[in-house]
Amino acid sequence: MRKARIVISLVVVLLLVPAFVFAQGARESAAQTTMRLAWWGNPTRDAKTYAAIDAYTAANPKVTIEPETTGWAGYWDKMNTQAAAGNLPDLMQHDYAYMLQWVTRNQLKDLTPYVNSGVINLSKVADANLSGGRVGGKLYGISLGSNAVCVIYDKALLDQIGISFDDTTWTLADFERISLEVYRKTGVKTLPFFTTDPKVGFDNLIRQTGNPFFAPDGKSLGFTDTTVLREFFAVQLRLLDAGALVSPEIAFVTVSPDEGEFAKRTSWVTYGWSNQVVAEQAAAGRPVEIALMPRIDGSQRPGTFLKPSMFFSIPVSASNPDEAARFLNFFLNDIELNNTVLLGERGVPIPDDVRDAMSQVVDPVNKQIFAFISKASQHSSAIDPPDPAPAGEVLKLFRDVTQEILGKRVSVDAGVAKIMADANAILAR
Repeated sequence: MRKARIVISLVVVLLLVPAFVFAQGARESAAQTTMRLAWWGNPTRDAKTYAAIDAYTAANPKVTIEPETTGWAGYWDKMNTQAAAGNLPDLMQHDYAYMLQWVTRNQLKDLTPYVNSGVINLSKVADANLSGGRVGGKLYGISLGSNAVCVIYDKALLDQIGISFDDTTWTLADFERISLEVYRKTGVKTLPFFTTDPKVGFDNLIRQTGNPFFAPDGKSLGFTDTTVLREFFAVQLRLLDAGALVSPEIAFVTVSPDEGEFAKRTSWVTYGWSNQVVAEQAAAGRPVEIALMPRIDGSQRPGTFLKPSMFFSIPVSASNPDEAARFLNFFLNDIELNNTVLLGERGVPIPDDVRDAMSQVVDPVNKQIFAFISKASQHSSAIDPPDPAPAGEVLKLFRDVTQEILGKRVSVDAGVAKIMADANAILAR
C-alpha cells in the first residue's frame, strides 16, 4: 500500500502541482494548519485518496492532512465513537442512508455559506446532483459520484429487426410492444423487472405519479392508489401469457451476471444501476446500450433520480472547516486530479466539466455510463428520503408477492391487497 501510494503520488504531484500552485498562490503566506480527513475504502480508493492529499499538500506546503481510512464494516462505529467524544474529523465521507440521522443530531455543518462565497464551486453541477445532500433546504453533503437506475439492452439485436426508441419519451406501453415484437421476430424473451429487488422497478414508476414508495415519515407506504402497482404486474403477466417473458422460476433464481439470461442471450434486456453496467457488459461479451426507465401514462415527473454514491461532509465539531472546504473543492473540481488519479472510482463525477473531460479518457463502456448519467441528470427528479428502518422487511414482502403473482399462485387483486396491508402494518409497528 505504501509503495502504491508513493508511485501514484509522485506522478500526480508532478502533473498537478504547477497549475494548482499558480491558482493557490495567494495562500503562500498562510499559517501552518492541519486538517483530518476520514473515509471508508479499499486499497484502490486509499491509494487514490492519498495521492489527492499529496497533490494538495504539495501545492499548499503549510497544510498538513491527517488521513483516517477504515473499511465499511468498522467505519460508522468509529465515526459514532468520535462523535460521542466530540472528536470527529474536519472532513468525512458520508452515506445517504445516515445523512438524515446525523443532521437531526446536529452533527453536520451546512455547506451553503461555502457555496455562496465560492470556496466550494458548484456552478457546473446540476441541481439534481445536490438534492441527496440537502435536508430542510440546507446542504449537508456534496456527492462524490452519481448512480441511476437503468435499462440495459442489446441494441444490435433491436437494430437487426428494425426497432428503435427514444428513451427520454418511451412509455411502458412501448416497452411491452417492443418486448412482444422482439419475441415474435427472434424468439428472445424479456426478463421480469428487477428480479433481485422488484421494488426498484416499481419505485421508478410510482415516483412518476408524484408519490414516493415510502411516506416521508416512514410510517406507511407513500401511495394509496394502486393503479400503477396493478399495471406493473399486468404488463409482465401479459408478456408471460404471450410466451415472451422469461419464466419466473428461472428469472428469480439469484445468479451472477455471467450466468444470467441477458448474458445467455435469452433476454434482450436486463435492469440495474448504472454502476452495474460494466459487469453486465463484461458478462454479456457484447456491446450493450443503456436507457432510462419507461414512462407511465399521465407521468407527472421523471421517476429517475440520481443516487449519491457517497458524500463529503464537514462535521459541526470540525476544528478546521475552512481548509476542509477548500480541499473538498479541489477534490471535486480539479480536472487533472480527476483525469489522472481519481478516474471516477467513487462514482461518475457531478461537475459537468469534470465528467465531460473524464469521459474522454475512460474506456468505451464507462464513456457510455458517463453519457447516461449526464442524460439522467436532465431527466430526473429529487431523490426521496432514506428508506425507513423496517424497509428490508417490506422489500422482501414485495419480492415474495411479485413471485407469487408472476407464478400465478395468487391473483393480482390478492397480491396487491397483501402488499398494501402487510407493508403498512410493518411500517406502522
